[in-house]
Amino acid sequence: MALAIRTHEQSLSPEQESLREEALRGFAASPKTMSPKFFYDHRGSQLFELICQQPEYYPTRTEETILRLAANDIAELAGRNASLVELGSGASRKIRLLLEALRPARYLGIDISREFLQVCTRRLAADYRWLDVHALCADFSQPLKLPAEALGQRPLAFFPGSSIGNFDPHEARAFLRNLHRALPAGSGLLIGVDLVKDRQVLERAYNDQAGVTALFNLNLLERIRNELHSDIDPRRFQHRAFYNEAESRIEMHLVSRQAQRVRIEDRVFDFAAGETLHTENSYKYTPSGFRELAGECGFASVAMWRDPAQLFSVHFLRRE
Repeated sequence: MALAIRTHEQSLSPEQESLREEALRGFAASPKTMSPKFFYDHRGSQLFELICQQPEYYPTRTEETILRLAANDIAELAGRNASLVELGSGASRKIRLLLEALRPARYLGIDISREFLQVCTRRLAADYRWLDVHALCADFSQPLKLPAEALGQRPLAFFPGSSIGNFDPHEARAFLRNLHRALPAGSGLLIGVDLVKDRQVLERAYNDQAGVTALFNLNLLERIRNELHSDIDPRRFQHRAFYNEAESRIEMHLVSRQAQRVRIEDRVFDFAAGETLHTENSYKYTPSGFRELAGECGFASVAMWRDPAQLFSVHFLRRE
């Protein structure tokens, strides 16, 4: 098979795809906020891959261990010649733990970062020459129209990394319902879900000693400065991440080190000393709480795997 991949595009509205619209709206809000989907320009995607290698960041290595041990069971549940649809494919590393066990008919990687998506899916096509590889550049937080030629009869959607935690509960329901509409009846959904646990374990994971998560968070300001004719100076902000126990979520913020005025194009925004720009939430679930959420959105629980320390879970759901 040729190494060429089939690339699909989903048309997005300006509000959905524009960093400019998001920044102007988010900086004017109270409290100030930005969507975490804008972390993932090319440098942001590279930094996230480095985060996954940090000793404090347990989710990646724990999920990979679960997937490695459960791969044959997952393949049996998915069935022969399934199509794999990876949401937020990134470096497509975890999917490699499943490909040999599942031997899918085709693979569709979906990511918002076009350049990173193309690089990673081309590498996947080179490494698995028997695999029919497709790429879809799209914002999967919005309603998706999946290309029929990449789906087959009974696809298995794969949403790793506990990315479901980046949505608040209302957004998570909307995401799962949108995915339910996009997938045919009988499809599988394999999804990684981070679990509620000790505060110290959680806070260390988002404040690694090497400072990679801080660089990842601050890179959002670098992107605003480089792409939006802004005078924002990332050195005037610092990374902050903490566990909000009442909401069962890690919060990431960028804290203004001083009172300052920031310009984006012809708009000016004031930050007080200590004021924050809220950049990400990462919600944590109990197994029963997540199963209940999925059930509300039309997905039945089929199987679940956890590590011995019960840090992380992987769920196999069936679209009803």
